[in-house]
Amino acid sequence: MRVVIMGGTSGIGLAAAELLAADGAEVIVTGRDAERLAAVKDRVGSAEQVDGTDESAVTGFFERVGVFDHLVLAFSPGALGLGPLADVSLADIKGAFDGKLFPYLFAVQKAQVTGSVTVVSAATARAAVPGTVTLAAVNGAVERIVPPLAVELAPVRVNAVAPGAIDTPWWSFLPEETREAQFAAAAEGLPAKRVGAPEDVAEAIRYLIGSTYVTGTILPVDGGFTVS
Repeated sequence: MRVVIMGGTSGIGLAAAELLAADGAEVIVTGRDAERLAAVKDRVGSAEQVDGTDESAVTGFFERVGVFDHLVLAFSPGALGLGPLADVSLADIKGAFDGKLFPYLFAVQKAQVTGSVTVVSAATARAAVPGTVTLAAVNGAVERIVPPLAVELAPVRVNAVAPGAIDTPWWSFLPEETREAQFAAAAEGLPAKRVGAPEDVAEAIRYLIGSTYVTGTILPVDGGFTVS
């Protein structure tokens, strides 16, 4: 089984890469940061420097890879666009879409994938949290492409995982003490009574890759956030 994970050098993408590699899959990860790529190269099948927002780089990458079984898209522009809408610049709103939705779409266009596509969304797509309008817009758009793509690309399956609060480098914009306090407060309000780990989402990605009768689905991995 050959799996390509774009955005696979940290956080959820890396956890999925390591889990699938441990299962015996041939895993190819991409990322932009050369140091991160060098650090993960021995932990997965191979790692290649590819900027997911660079159309020519993405096209060339998929031409080199050729046909493969499963594609996982875990791009993230970080916390770009986070904050009250009145305080968010139009440039940041556009940047949030440029960093996630549009690279997802272009990767799906170019990938010669035969089994499944799994995209990483976020619980903000279905929540009503002040300060997350831009994130909700981007992730809402990501989730809405899943059902039509599942039909359009069939028999290739298309699904999404939608993480809630996961302890990953995404939160690095917060000082450590602030982050820990925010996680503790979030955990208290969750049915699961904890924030998630990247491995929680990686398990869900593995499930969707292996579940050959599941397609067009959004799988929340949020500790109950969107139902509490």
